[in-house]
Amino acid sequence: MSDMITLQASDGHTLGAYLALPEGTPRGGIVILQEIFGITDHIKQVADGYAEQGYLVIAPSLFDRLRPRVVLEYNDVEDARDIMMKLDRDLVVEDMRAAADAVRTGGKVAAIGYCWGGALADLAACRTDIDAAVSYYGRMTVEWLDEQPQCPVMYHYGANDSLIPPELVEQISAGRPGQESFVYEGAGHGFNCNEREDYRPDSAALALERTLTFLVMNLA
Repeated sequence: MSDMITLQASDGHTLGAYLALPEGTPRGGIVILQEIFGITDHIKQVADGYAEQGYLVIAPSLFDRLRPRVVLEYNDVEDARDIMMKLDRDLVVEDMRAAADAVRTGGKVAAIGYCWGGALADLAACRTDIDAAVSYYGRMTVEWLDEQPQCPVMYHYGANDSLIPPELVEQISAGRPGQESFVYEGAGHGFNCNEREDYRPDSAALALERTLTFLVMNLA
């Protein structure tokens, strides 16, 4: 069962969120953090997939502070980046915190993000009280390497990602000592998304397998 709901952040801002419920008692809570295109059908599918694994899942609409409920096409990169760059990062953290609080009834909480959301998962690990995080191809993490995660974080990168070259992966890994990081040969940026040209089902499946094991270890 899934539906759009409304959350309220600490400053009174209201934002939409996609909530996916598991069958039976949740194994934990998961916050799915969007790419720069909004709460797309793919993000909803990801949330539903984790709900099928037994987790209480929520995907907050992080663009709502500027353009409520906006969903962009994958070729609308300039428009998406424009919205992203205009957002106040501190307020985005408050929106993520509200989402985490919404699924805390399910137990311990993890954040899992993709692209922009991948970096935000790392930021949530640094600034909120979540219990674990998984970052898929999050480039912007380099902007706050002076901060440190307060929980375990797993990182996934594509070896052929032109946006995150090997030297950048090395820089992030060096700034996150003790955290797990994986690079997938032949995979590009967005390799987990089955609606994008860079989709690599083999890499996506292996990353998911590793992520699910990581969640069991850290949300139990």
